[in-house]
Parts: sequence; C-alpha cells; structure tokens
Amino acid sequence: MKQVIVVNESLRLPRGKLAAQVAHASVDAFIRAPAQSQEQWLHDGMPKIVLHGDSDAALIELERIALEAGLPVALIADGGHTVVAPGTLTCLGIGPAERTLIDGVTGALKLVK
Repeated sequence: MKQVIVVNESLRLPRGKLAAQVAHASVDAFIRAPAQSQEQWLHDGMPKIVLHGDSDAALIELERIALEAGLPVALIADGGHTVVAPGTLTCLGIGPAERTLIDGVTGALKLVK
C-alpha cells in the first residue's frame, strides 16, 4: 500500500504552502479510501511519495485516469487566502491503494525536489 501526492509545480509554491497543500491532499484522499485500505496503509507506516506534476491540466488528466482505475482521489483547489487565487489546483492525492495500481497511473512521474 502507498499514497501518492502529485504537486502542480507550475505554481512554484513556497515550500511551506506546498507542505500544507500536500497535507490537505493526503488527508482528503485517505478519507475517501475504503476502510480496509486505510487500515492496511496505517499498519504499513503510511508510505507516501510526492511527485512532480506539470500543470492544472496534468492533474486533471491524472485524476481522470485514477478514477477510471477505481482509486481514491482528492484534487485540491486552494481557498485563495494567501499565495494563489481561489480555486487554483495545487495537488492531487491518490490512494492509499495497492502500489501496482497507483504505479500504473503515476509511475512515469518524477519526485518533487
């Protein structure tokens, strides 16, 4: 089991803002996962990976693919109180789910640096 967060790196968010958005995506995707997946992921130590997304369009396309694969997803749109405009797509949480299922959707993406 693992979880992946894909970040809209075209925004070049300050690292603190990025961390908050990743946390939103992680929690939101977690609560959308089936109870059995939640329990197994917690038992496994909550493994997660943060990956580079190129744009809003890339996140939307990944969301579509992940939903078609039956994965829990959370597309995060910012409230617009600090750094970006309201509704800006900041990241996409996928999982927790089986590694092979998530890798089928995000396996070609690079890690955020």
